[in-house]
Amino acid sequence: MTACSTPQTPRTILSFDFDGTLHNPATDPPVTPELFDLLRHLEKEHNALWGINTGRALPHMIEGLAESHFPSPPHFIVAREREIFFPAADGTWQEDTEWNEQCARSISHLLDDMRETISQIRHLVQEHTGAEWIEQPGEPAGIIARTEEEMGWLHSRIVAMVPPGSALGWQRNSIYLRFGHRDFQKGSSLARVARHFRLTPEQVFAIGDSHNDLEMLHPGIASMIACPANAVPEISAHVREKGGYHCQQSYSAAAVEALRHFFHLP
Repeated sequence: MTACSTPQTPRTILSFDFDGTLHNPATDPPVTPELFDLLRHLEKEHNALWGINTGRALPHMIEGLAESHFPSPPHFIVAREREIFFPAADGTWQEDTEWNEQCARSISHLLDDMRETISQIRHLVQEHTGAEWIEQPGEPAGIIARTEEEMGWLHSRIVAMVPPGSALGWQRNSIYLRFGHRDFQKGSSLARVARHFRLTPEQVFAIGDSHNDLEMLHPGIASMIACPANAVPEISAHVREKGGYHCQQSYSAAAVEALRHFFHLP
């Protein structure tokens, strides 16, 4: 990938979920090259910045960009739905240290405070389902269900087990669920990126397909919101309710469709 250039006066931020929204592993190529051409046009004509807002960890996201043949890196990456990174001149990725460290501290303290509730959820998972409970260094606790139906059953019970007003949150995507702090998710991270570039929600576009995209698909975060035709029903309903754009196409073709809609392109 060639180095990306940042407009001197950014006017728009474009935020894309990756898996299920841009990347389709069943197609070759996984992302349509038409998207790359459109991003170059929007960078030049609209001073647009674009980035990936994903549940993947940073190394896995970098692999995904290479696999999908992106010609240049994004202007930002939100990894694991909460960690912000910007490209450095030497080709490495520089983190938003203040935000990422604050996020890590908040999650660590919260998980300690909510130890009893999390233990009860873990018991539910291990004793009443075939789902896998995940704990590893640097990563909040999580669940991998066997099916989306099993995850739906677990999610409904987790909602009932967490005390009202608790800061304990979670990010759900298909059969995966990751616990964390309600204040650190795709929406709050995208708002932080917008503040970094001194832009407002009226200047932000966001597209996503699954439950963990919900917070960024909100008019208070992005005034231009969209979802692909392959979005889960809850996201499709949410985008319609908020007056967003529900695409006729799926995956990266939908991203092209939504960008053409919002930027009035043929």
